[in-house]
Amino acid sequence: MTRITEQSSRYDNLETKSVEELTRYINQEDARVAGAIKEALPQINALITQIVSKLSAHGRMFYIGAGSGGRLSVLDVIELPTTYGVEPGRVNAILAGGADRLVEALEEKEDDVNEAWAKLTEANISPADIVVGISASGSTPFVLEGLKKCRENQITTGCIVSNPDSVIAAQADYPVEVITGPEFITGSTRMKCGTAQKMIFDMISTTTMIRLGRVQGNSMVNVKLINDKIVDRAVLMLMNKSGISNYAEAKTLLLQHGSVKAALEAFAPKYI
Repeated sequence: MTRITEQSSRYDNLETKSVEELTRYINQEDARVAGAIKEALPQINALITQIVSKLSAHGRMFYIGAGSGGRLSVLDVIELPTTYGVEPGRVNAILAGGADRLVEALEEKEDDVNEAWAKLTEANISPADIVVGISASGSTPFVLEGLKKCRENQITTGCIVSNPDSVIAAQADYPVEVITGPEFITGSTRMKCGTAQKMIFDMISTTTMIRLGRVQGNSMVNVKLINDKIVDRAVLMLMNKSGISNYAEAKTLLLQHGSVKAALEAFAPKYI
């Protein structure tokens, strides 16, 4: 296994550089991320297709991860119930050390070889579900042992890693290898690797929710009405899609039915 993520930075003597030089160099490195993801799109598409299949059949998805990648997966997951109205528990994230300690950098927990499977077992994991491991290095023990146990129990696995031919990818039925190259600060995978992970999480969750029917046209018609800003956005969305011209009328209909989609189904079924 080649640890590209640990190779020396293309830049040196950083402490001698100006602010303008540093930001230009970081931007140059960030520009490589989208290209690396483009190369991995076939793998990403295969993983998403399997996730959609599992969720369509009433299964669940679990991310397991540690460090920056694990924390980013938690942030993605917690947005989904509000943005798409999907019920909590359909898409999940298990973070080394516990998601309730998200703001703590419990990096030592990535060496725990038992916690991931213990947490999955507590969640009653089954072959109806899919588990996706997150590891920039492709060797994180927390993730590796979790995926091994999943495969032993006939549970479909995927992964997102940033080194080729990793031990974690070998345990994944649907591996995604996004090779972003050496980091600007040698070994600091919170940078390009983290950016790539965030972009892929967005791809996975957004594409999956669209395929599951949680989006109409280009609109979040299942968004939860949790604050005034979202209610206003949803009212305007309903007016646009239904042809209702009166704001107060649209708002009343929206609040009566609880979502744009439900309001459209009640008011104008042809729009669904």
